[in-house]
Amino acid sequence: MPAQTFTVNGEKVTVDAPDDLPLLWVLRDLLGIRGPKYGCGIDVCKACTSHLDGEAFNPCAVPVAEVAGREVTTIEGLADGDTLHPVQEAWLEQDVAQCGYCQAGQIMAAVALLKRTKNPTDAEIDAIANVCRCGTYFRIREAIKVAAARVG
Repeated sequence: MPAQTFTVNGEKVTVDAPDDLPLLWVLRDLLGIRGPKYGCGIDVCKACTSHLDGEAFNPCAVPVAEVAGREVTTIEGLADGDTLHPVQEAWLEQDVAQCGYCQAGQIMAAVALLKRTKNPTDAEIDAIANVCRCGTYFRIREAIKVAAARVG
């Protein structure tokens, strides 16, 4: 089996995995990183949203071979030690989560949006398009606006 080497949450890792194995399974099953969730496996629900070289992506639809030598960040790598990212803080303050299943992906998508756009409109926030089965979209939008004011 080929060795796959990349960086995840600031740590260089090497795993034995087939080139075509979706990165989500490498993260969850081989590395024990549970933040990115399996929802659809076809890049639709976005419960697994993480960052690849600082940009939002969905590891359920990316083969591990495509991340060789690159930087992957999951929700576990977002905080700085005990200091939460401003988006994580806003999520807690706005009481966004209900079931919480999609929240890691939602947060990672929001962080990527705020890197691109310091003061996003409602339409830009809604364009994130991560699925929340609980329907907490209003609170998600409010948390992103709170975080934007802190990050901007």
